[in-house]
Amino acid sequence: MFDGFAHVWSPLVINRKLGRRPLRLILAGEPIVLFRDHNGVIGALIDRCPHRGVALSLGQVGPDGCLECPFHGWRFNTAGANQGAPLNPDAKLDQLSAIPLPVREIGDMIWVYSAPGVEAPAEPVAPEGLTRAGLSRTYLDREWDCHWTRAMENMLDSPHLPFVHRRSIGRSYRRRMTPTSRMEITWEETPFGGRSQALLDGDNSAAFLEFFRPNIMALVIPIPGKHLRIHALVAPTERGRTRLTVVGSRDFAKSALLDPLFSWMNGRIADEDRAVVESSGAQEAPPPGAEPSVRTDRATLQFRKYYHDVLRQSAA
Repeated sequence: MFDGFAHVWSPLVINRKLGRRPLRLILAGEPIVLFRDHNGVIGALIDRCPHRGVALSLGQVGPDGCLECPFHGWRFNTAGANQGAPLNPDAKLDQLSAIPLPVREIGDMIWVYSAPGVEAPAEPVAPEGLTRAGLSRTYLDREWDCHWTRAMENMLDSPHLPFVHRRSIGRSYRRRMTPTSRMEITWEETPFGGRSQALLDGDNSAAFLEFFRPNIMALVIPIPGKHLRIHALVAPTERGRTRLTVVGSRDFAKSALLDPLFSWMNGRIADEDRAVVESSGAQEAPPPGAEPSVRTDRATLQFRKYYHDVLRQSAA
């Protein structure tokens, strides 16, 4: 299960999308159902009833807070334990459990750990922009036709900015470029992943980005005394498909009336990337030495090394 993406925490969905009804999502090929019990506690289960394999997400949450299977009414609590098998009072319920996943609600996001029936060895590490109180946040989702590693490495790739984003966030780079310009890509290992900056002709005043393993990029846009971030949350869904969630966070211009403007800008940037990245197809990013690379590929090669050394062979 979760082949190539196992034993990691991943933000799955914004919490406001989980209402009174169960919510079905796909992560790395595995169907997951999210639901809340009557106390607001979130459960995450593999979306298959252990009885006949039907989708639990087609069921409903009962008055007792349990998720009821739509086929035979078996009821499961947020830990996956079977709380009842109608018409079978003698059933051994402890042998009829659904498969639970560790789940956390952090900031506005629901996070899931991609290993069933275990205690997660550590808690998720989230960027400040997703958790800090008092920030205004915008959210948008995109579905891309590509392997998730291609989308993730794109988010760590600064040299494409003056070309793909020449009319948006890459304009400042493009204005300063000359025929002899040189870009240096820094990379600093951090406890959660890495920090990278693109220095054009030695200028270190530009934005920098942070990589949070396994699948988050936080772009830190330097505005003196202000907080402005763009986050890319990149999750594999079905084979060759990727869900991109773009989260913007800011501590200024906080009126909700301005949210559509910030969302539109973030969506424009994501859509500029989309056509280029999707042209790479459904194939995963290869190992670092498998394609020609240059000095400015430093950050993306770091991601490729992490993916092939740690994630690619993982399974739960």
